[in-house]
Amino acid sequence: MEKKNVKDLMFNDIALQIIIVLVMAISFLFMNDIPNKLFSKLRLRNRKDIQAKHHFVQGAQLFAKARSSSSSSNSNSKSRSIANSLSKQALAEAEKAIALDPNDAAVHLLKSLVLDLQGFRTSALESIDVALSPIAAKSLSESERGDAHLMRAELKMRSGKGKGKGTTVKEDLEEAVRLNPKNARAFCVLGEWYEGKKMKDEALKAYEEAIGLEPELRVAQDALNRMRSSS
Repeated sequence: MEKKNVKDLMFNDIALQIIIVLVMAISFLFMNDIPNKLFSKLRLRNRKDIQAKHHFVQGAQLFAKARSSSSSSNSNSKSRSIANSLSKQALAEAEKAIALDPNDAAVHLLKSLVLDLQGFRTSALESIDVALSPIAAKSLSESERGDAHLMRAELKMRSGKGKGKGTTVKEDLEEAVRLNPKNARAFCVLGEWYEGKKMKDEALKAYEEAIGLEPELRVAQDALNRMRSSS
């Protein structure tokens, strides 16, 4: 009986000490206004996130309009002027979003698209590089990272920068199909790259993968027919 009483007293003493420590810790937090500071930081973070998303959406909408104007079949000096104005506005919105949330890869990809539309391909590549940097890439899903690698590969192919610093076109394309194996376009572009390098077997396989995923993909169908007829 005495042993039980001793154990109960020890338990009560430990429990009391824990309560005292918790009370002291909570008192310290409130004395230093830490809960309010944390809440203020969280509220500021949420406000910045909302503002950044707003600028991103605005920029994406402006970019879509600019691309539509520049690619119009009835494109003339007036429509080109409108497209140029819209693209500048889109770039400004992307920059505002980046200032608020520099680790959001989607905003850097939007900036790259706008810069590419304006003809600044080197700067566009630099923006994709930032989007695929270790910190920013965390904000993308695997398939989205795959799409970003495809985007960089296509931009390098158009600008003739398949070699040099960083990843090569082949590496980007291989990463694109690895991260997003359901992207028919990625396999098609990989096939185009292989075909350009005279790697016929690899090109045929890539085109077949593309058609397997998207049977109506005309570019891949035409490429397969062309390659098979020439053999």
